[in-house]
Amino acid sequence: MPLPLPSLSLLLLLLLLLVLVPASLSAGSAADDDDDPCAAPALSDGGGGASCPVTCFRPDPVCGADGVTYWCGCADAACAGARVAKRGFCGVASGGSGLVVSGQVLLLVHIVWLFLVGFAVLFGFL
Repeated sequence: MPLPLPSLSLLLLLLLLLVLVPASLSAGSAADDDDDPCAAPALSDGGGGASCPVTCFRPDPVCGADGVTYWCGCADAACAGARVAKRGFCGVASGGSGLVVSGQVLLLVHIVWLFLVGFAVLFGFL
């Protein structure tokens, strides 16, 4: 005996909800994992050494919250006791202080000044 049309549409609606709700829940948990690039917990000893060997055959850099690039990935950062901020290299001033950038600017100004003085001496202006 065939099902009446309202019951069939209700059954299809329930089936659709059963498929879509778990998919949306798993997408929400994947968004929560984006906050932590390394899903593995950090080691509690906080330091490297013989108890924490990291063998790295291929670089997989991650940027630690301390502004240091860990070349062997999440395991390397975990051995150092650092929390991973993002996957990939750290930026120029990821350390949190502007001292790195101001030091680089000072170095650049110094190099340009030395070039100008060198050309002035070379061409007889000084």
